[in-house]
Amino acid sequence: MTTESTSAVEAAEAIRHPSFKEAFRFWLKLGFISFGGPAGQIAIMQTELVDRKKWISQSRFLHALNYCMLLPGPEAQQLAIYIGWLLHRTTGGIVAGSLFVIPSAFILWALSWIYAAYGNVPWIAAVFYGLKPAVMAIVAAAVIRIGKKALKNEVMWGIAAAAFVAIFFFKLPFPLIILTAGLIGVIGVIGIGVIGGRYWKEKFHVIKGHGPAKGASVIDDEDESPLHTQPSWARAIRVTATWLVLWWVPVIAIGLWQGWGSTLFKEGLFFSKAAVVTLVAPTPFCPMSPSRPSITMAGSRRAK
Repeated sequence: MTTESTSAVEAAEAIRHPSFKEAFRFWLKLGFISFGGPAGQIAIMQTELVDRKKWISQSRFLHALNYCMLLPGPEAQQLAIYIGWLLHRTTGGIVAGSLFVIPSAFILWALSWIYAAYGNVPWIAAVFYGLKPAVMAIVAAAVIRIGKKALKNEVMWGIAAAAFVAIFFFKLPFPLIILTAGLIGVIGVIGIGVIGGRYWKEKFHVIKGHGPAKGASVIDDEDESPLHTQPSWARAIRVTATWLVLWWVPVIAIGLWQGWGSTLFKEGLFFSKAAVVTLVAPTPFCPMSPSRPSITMAGSRRAK
């Protein structure tokens, strides 16, 4: 076999569409190893799905990530659902989204029980405190890796730095920062005012959707999207109606059963509101919790 034919075979193998079984195994593994919050989870998907497995191209991955960052809710899980849906339709999306949280739920139950039962034991407390810097290191490394992929020039780094200053020092609202960054991007692309012109347009066209790719991938912006991803008003209405029913029927049913003033109903209503307003990441949700006296660190421990 010649070198050219060998390379062709290797390239074909590299872009082979994964089977549902292969994807299932990966999503299950991701559920067990996705430490470090959204940043760590996204970094793992970047490494595994883009760099190693090549199931999705870099440009498509970043496009999807940008879109998920604008949606309320956990963007890492949304990204996993989207990629699973691209690869294996609705079933793939459900499996990716479910396995993203189910393994971690069991781990959380185990750790919660250990903390509640033995949290006052010195060496157990030391283990939990020792995990904090390790998790912070994972998050920092993930942010740097994703940042190198998305921030391609000094303009992008400047916007990122300005956003950090706005949120960390001036405590500006998340939606305001995101809307401002988006407006700057629109102005830069279409060329309006002081940041118009060819130079600035090139600075904002950092994610190329077309043109030669560095490496072939199963799903790429340069290829036509799968048939099941084509937009349809009928499907959009059907999906929206289905998930609205799945969302609100249990909440309303609990209210009718337990009463509109019950804790379960209030929790359902509270977290429904949180799901709608938590833009960019789950982090903005955390400052909302202290105003709820029913959830406290001290109350999480079992009375001794």
